[in-house]
Amino acid sequence: MPPELPVIALTAGEPAGVGPDLCIALSRQSLPCRLSVLGDADVLRARANQLGITLDLITGEAIPEHRAGTLHVRHIPVAVPVNAGILDLRNSAHVLAMLDAALGGCMNGTYQAMVTAPVHKGIINDAGFAFTGHTEYLADHSGTSRVVMMLAGGGLRVALATTHLPLREVADAITPTLLIEVVRILHADLHGKFGIIRPRILVAGLNPHAGEAGHLGREEIDVIEPTLKRLRAEGMDLVGPLPADTLFSRIRHDPCDAVLAMYHDQGLPVLKYASFGSGVNVTLGLPFIRTSVDHGTALDLAGTGRADLGSLLAAIEMALEMAAKRSLPFSPTPPPDGEGGERDAPQGDSNSPMG
Repeated sequence: MPPELPVIALTAGEPAGVGPDLCIALSRQSLPCRLSVLGDADVLRARANQLGITLDLITGEAIPEHRAGTLHVRHIPVAVPVNAGILDLRNSAHVLAMLDAALGGCMNGTYQAMVTAPVHKGIINDAGFAFTGHTEYLADHSGTSRVVMMLAGGGLRVALATTHLPLREVADAITPTLLIEVVRILHADLHGKFGIIRPRILVAGLNPHAGEAGHLGREEIDVIEPTLKRLRAEGMDLVGPLPADTLFSRIRHDPCDAVLAMYHDQGLPVLKYASFGSGVNVTLGLPFIRTSVDHGTALDLAGTGRADLGSLLAAIEMALEMAAKRSLPFSPTPPPDGEGGERDAPQGDSNSPMG
């Protein structure tokens, strides 16, 4: 008997943006899963007509295998009619209702993963909801104290120790407690959700030249290196702190499974250049799998037929890969020398610099 196909929840995102366009474009693809789009069926039907795409919308409780020409929709109604490209704060509650439904289904086992189309944080806040983003919302509503943002694409996985902070606040935020929590989450999910037996992680320093022995800053000496030493004693394979300007070129001859950058713009420009619009945003540390596109609502493209499906397809494919490899959380056992040992064979694409 063939294995049961995983069930993926896809939230349609901001209804005036490209989220509905991407969901409709997805109806032209066949995928090895049962996919349910969480959104307003009437909005999707109207956008399909606007784009000149014929599809069969299925709205029943049963979620069939996703096949080209069809789209299963879990109907979550908007408050007011939607015009492509024009935001309306009265539909902000609808956007959050989609997230709540997907989160509830992931928590109770109805869905094996959640994939999210982009939302518009500004309009949600204008409507009176405190909302800083998908990541924070899902963490708060699932009772998760710490999550880690990781982007994947172009043969790279880049996780962030800090995310959306002014640059002048980053150094103070890099504490032993933060690094311990972030590295443990990254390590555990690389094992438990990506199936990597013993993850190898390259860690960037904070300062130019990784501080150059303290002449360009002491964060590496006082905070990062002592913390990495402590975590190596738990059996983790960690390399660093390394100068960020040469770290990514090092991967060509010293493969790894992920890079940990200290701040947002230290690691993501390299990844976004390498991924060419097909990057995937992964939230690590949640009790379920969540992936997302790496772009925004693109209001100017909504309803034009020019939205690029690449990142959404990559996000779904990664969610399926993670669902297939998901296992129990990793409990590291220190090797005899207490400082790491021989690395297991690479677990990813053999053509990828990440191993």
